Amino acid sequence: MLIDPQLLAEQIKAGKRRALSKAITLVESTRRDHRAAAVELLQLLAPSAGGAIRIGISGVPGVGKSTFIEALGNYVIGKGHRLAVLAVDPSSSLSGGSIMGDKTRMEELSRQVDAFIRPSPAGSTLGGVARRTRETMLLCEAAGFDVIFVETVGVGQSETAVADMTDLFLLLLLPGGGDDLQGIKRGIMELADLILVNKADGELAAAARHSAADYRSALTLIHPRTSGWKVPVKTCSAAEGKGLSEAWDKIEEYRALIGKNGQLAHRRAAQAKSWMWSEISEGLLTTFKQDDRIRSQLSELEQGVTGGLVPPTLAAAKLLDLFLYDQ
Repeated sequence: MLIDPQLLAEQIKAGKRRALSKAITLVESTRRDHRAAAVELLQLLAPSAGGAIRIGISGVPGVGKSTFIEALGNYVIGKGHRLAVLAVDPSSSLSGGSIMGDKTRMEELSRQVDAFIRPSPAGSTLGGVARRTRETMLLCEAAGFDVIFVETVGVGQSETAVADMTDLFLLLLLPGGGDDLQGIKRGIMELADLILVNKADGELAAAARHSAADYRSALTLIHPRTSGWKVPVKTCSAAEGKGLSEAWDKIEEYRALIGKNGQLAHRRAAQAKSWMWSEISEGLLTTFKQDDRIRSQLSELEQGVTGGLVPPTLAAAKLLDLFLYDQ
């Protein structure tokens, strides 16, 4: 398939959805010729990207992330925005398969003209974020989407991956307290810029209010990552559409703050630097594994390591010496 990055870039800037989907498939490809075309495409689109507010959304299993994203997404579109949802689906560690069900769970949102939903398999990427999510965000921004949601697989220390590529990190929690509060890792709380206790309806409404109070108390022990910002803890019901306007108001307030005090520019610059080093690391590892000298020794050394005959540090040292010095 012959790819013309210049033509593809023009189609994306013209808002053609098929071109955007094609471009995302291109940047997700591992083929060398595709990567070269993807790099050229991103360079062409860079001046048109960067204008969206990027929101990372994570939460414990069962918290209702898809329902919340659909509800907030419809609200945001109703406010005149164009929304791109990058939903990272869990991949099987055995088969590599992915259910890719988010688009079917967000039926109403997927029918919106101003919404674009792109599920991508998480694969083995740290934090449940597809490796090319950063590039996909830039493509969506160039296509005119001014709000981007990045949904991650779940909660854990590795969620720093999504916090490192978005402007605001939104944490969804379930009503509860005591043991539930103990189960939330400090690291994930430190990343949060906005905390919402979902499912605050019916019999759970009172529990949600109590949980929000508990989380507010817990946050007094944590220094917020954004200067001048006190992390809000609110309740909401995605199923009933309650609390969405208040949540969006806080998101806009946060974006205005970091834009005004220079933290947005500083954070975007740090993210770009982190992205560069991530690409270097991934590129070096790929080159290392594809090297013929490494391939010739890798299987034997792996068997030695798994059989307990060769210490892993020794095997790694031998392979690195072979790669770096045996020219």
